[in-house]
Amino acid sequence: MVNRLTGKKVIGVKQTLKSMQNGQGKIVYIAKDADTKLIEPVEKLAFSVSIQVEYIETMKELGRLCGIEVGAATVLILKEENHLFW
Repeated sequence: MVNRLTGKKVIGVKQTLKSMQNGQGKIVYIAKDADTKLIEPVEKLAFSVSIQVEYIETMKELGRLCGIEVGAATVLILKEENHLFW
């Protein structure tokens, strides 16, 4: 069981979709109790661009994993950018 989601992330369906479309996603977490109409586009895009999908039981639990006081339908963990310094 995960206690806290670490790394840079975006929370919410709109930001998740936008970031995945820009190729920034690594793993998407989806709350099982979120409205199907909201999460269906996220699932479809994640599978089409080969982003790992993990399911969390409730929106409340997913919000808690992000350290926020409200529920979240989706959370996207962003790819870490590798910067080379010369």
